[in-house]
Amino acid sequence: MKRSGFTLIELSIVLIIIGLIIGGVMKGKDLIRSADQKKIYNTWVRQWQVVANTYQDRTGGILGDGEVNGGKTGNNPDGRCDNVLLYNTTTVQDKLKAIGLDIPVSNIATSNGGSHEIQGKYTAQTARAHLQFVNNKNVLRIDNVPTDVAIAFDTMTDGTADPQAGAFKIFNDGATTWPDASKTGHKAVNVTLEL
Repeated sequence: MKRSGFTLIELSIVLIIIGLIIGGVMKGKDLIRSADQKKIYNTWVRQWQVVANTYQDRTGGILGDGEVNGGKTGNNPDGRCDNVLLYNTTTVQDKLKAIGLDIPVSNIATSNGGSHEIQGKYTAQTARAHLQFVNNKNVLRIDNVPTDVAIAFDTMTDGTADPQAGAFKIFNDGATTWPDASKTGHKAVNVTLEL
């Protein structure tokens, strides 16, 4: 009587194949997340920096500085962005449209000119943008960026993940390193990008 079944070698081969498939799926998710982060950075974060500089080149004014540049009503230009909340105002967008510039909007998930849904490894957040004057510099301040995404943006901007050096920084934290994104209190951070 002949018994049929799988040999140890056959079972090992099947397990290896299953492991490779699972590993490929996990790596594929990481690649997709990385591609989405790069797209958000290039079409929304970095593009706001480009638009602000182009606005200054075309008009001589600083975007969000005084009412004439889309800043707060009644404010005169003084070289400082007026803490304009880009997610609930159209004044900046109107100024950009008036000189033929497009409002930076990514086509990933939920997005408008001033807010963007960003998926990180540990959390998804609706990031919100402001034009603000911080530490004697005009910056694009973005609140609620998933920490792992902020680290990726910092590396894309400055070539290194240092929250206190370069043009991309953590905002009002005083941290010398990026917080651990997997911990409950550090799933999202506020950041600035120099204009």
